[in-house]
Amino acid sequence: MSLLAAEAQDVLTGLHNRRSFLALLRRQILQANDRQHTLALLVLDIDGFARINGAHGFDFGDKLLRHIGQQLTKVARKQDYAARIGSDRFALVLPRVMNAGHAELAVQKLYRLLDLPFQCDDKRLRVGVTMGVALCPMNASHAEFLLRHAEKALDIARTRGQRSAFSPEGLPSDTIGQFWDIELELDAALERGELSMHYQPKVRVADLRPVGSEALMRWISPSRGFVPPDVFIPVAEQTGQIKKLTVWALNTALRQSARWKHPWGPLSMSVNVPPELVAQHDLPDLVENAIKLWGDADTQLVLEITERSLMDSGHSFAILSRIRELGVQVSIDDFGTGYSCLAYFKDIPVDELKVDRSFVSGLLTEDASAHVTTLIIDLAHRFGLSVAAEGVEDAATLEVLQRSACDTAQGYLFSKALTSVDMERWLAEWPQRAAKAWPGALGGG
Repeated sequence: MSLLAAEAQDVLTGLHNRRSFLALLRRQILQANDRQHTLALLVLDIDGFARINGAHGFDFGDKLLRHIGQQLTKVARKQDYAARIGSDRFALVLPRVMNAGHAELAVQKLYRLLDLPFQCDDKRLRVGVTMGVALCPMNASHAEFLLRHAEKALDIARTRGQRSAFSPEGLPSDTIGQFWDIELELDAALERGELSMHYQPKVRVADLRPVGSEALMRWISPSRGFVPPDVFIPVAEQTGQIKKLTVWALNTALRQSARWKHPWGPLSMSVNVPPELVAQHDLPDLVENAIKLWGDADTQLVLEITERSLMDSGHSFAILSRIRELGVQVSIDDFGTGYSCLAYFKDIPVDELKVDRSFVSGLLTEDASAHVTTLIIDLAHRFGLSVAAEGVEDAATLEVLQRSACDTAQGYLFSKALTSVDMERWLAEWPQRAAKAWPGALGGG
C-alpha cells in the first residue's frame, strides 16, 4: 500500500481512501461485466467504535483502525483491494471470485484474524466487527449501487444480531435501472425546488380540537410527475441522501409552521426520522440547529421514529434522551408492526406511540385489530405515554377510539395532507367544519 499516490491513500491506515476506492470499484465492475466474472464487495464496521474511543482514548482508537487495516491486507489476494471508506468502516473488493462461497471464505478468514484480542501497550481488547457482502452482477452492476447493497447487508446483520450477512437476491434489471434513474434525479431535486412539505392535521380525540400535524414530503418530478414517498424514500435511505432530505424537512416544517396564523395556541409538528439517522451521534446537533434557526414558542417539535430505531437500545436511547433534553418530543410510528419489546418500556425515551393504520382500519371488522389497539392504548397510558391513531377515515372508527380513550388521531376523516397555505386555511376553517359534522365538538352543544 506504500506505493499508493498520496491523494489516493488514507493517511492513517495506508489503505485506499473512499474516493480512490469508488474509482477502482467502478473499474473492477466494468471489467467483471466485460469478462463475465463475479466480483464480491465486503464492507466492515467496528462494533461500538465510539465507545472504544471514549473508554480508551483517540490514540488507542487510531491504533485499532491501523490494526483492522493490517488484517484486511492479510486476507487480500494480489488482485484484491482494501480501503477505509468511513470513520470506522472498511471495504474489501474481491474481483474474480467463483461464487458466494468464495466470498464467505474471505469473511471467515478475516473473522479468524480479528477474533484474536487486540494488544496495544498494556491494553488488551477483543474487538467485534460486523460485515456485509454484496455480489456483482447478482446484486448490482453499478459501483455505488453495489456498495449500498453491501451496506444494507451489514445493516441486516446488525438487526438480526448476526456477525455478517449477504445481500438478498438482486433486483430485476429493470428495477435496478429505475433505482439508478431515481437516485440521479433525486440528487438534484432539492436544488430544483421539486420537493415540498405537506401537513396532515392531528386532532384531540376527546373534543376534535387541533393539536398539531405531521409533515410529509412530496416530490413532483418534471419527467415522472408525482413520485410516491414509498418509492423515493427507500432510494434515499439506500443512497445516503436521506440525511440531507431529513435536515431539509426539519428546517422547512419548522419555518413554514411558524408563519401560520390560527387561534389554537401551541401545536405539535411531527417530522419523520429514519433509523439510519437515529443511530448517528450528530442527530441532536442537527435538530438543535433547526430549532435555533426556525423554532417558535407555539410549535412543539416531535420526531417520529420506527421501532427498528430502538434495536440497539443502549445507543439509540442515549441519542433520543439528548434530543428530549432540547424540549423535543419523540413518537414511535407504526407501533405494533415491528420489533416491540416490553423489556425497554420502563426506560424508553419517547412520549407517544402511534397505532399503525393497519390496526385502525380493522377496528370495526377484526377482533384482533381491536384487541391490539386497546392493548397498545392501555400499555402506553400505564407508562405515561400518549397514543395517536393514524388512518382514521370514518366516524364509526373515531367513536371506537373515543371509547378506548385514544389521545389523538389523524386521517382522511379530518383532512388529507395539505400544502402549508392550505394547512393554515384548514386551521382557520376547522371550527365551522367540525361544528357542522360533530355538533358536540370543540366544547360545543
